[in-house]
Amino acid sequence: MRPIIEFCASNMHTGTDKVMKELEQNPDFDVMEYGCLGNCGQCYMEPYALVNGEILAAESAEILHVRILERIKEIEAMYDVLSE
Repeated sequence: MRPIIEFCASNMHTGTDKVMKELEQNPDFDVMEYGCLGNCGQCYMEPYALVNGEILAAESAEILHVRILERIKEIEAMYDVLSE
């Protein structure tokens, strides 16, 4: 299962551009950037991304990066259990 991680171009001012570039280095992730993800209020206030359609937000881009990786591990563990 390849996680899909989506970023809003309008949210890059919060530092998510660096997070996106780091995640793009992993060939097991599908990382996408869109002009708008339709979460304008949140986009203005804090760093966020969508992981498999679920909104993840944080106080900083660094914390968001950690949360994204943690959520991917949770999703992978869930799929491992289901495939047993």
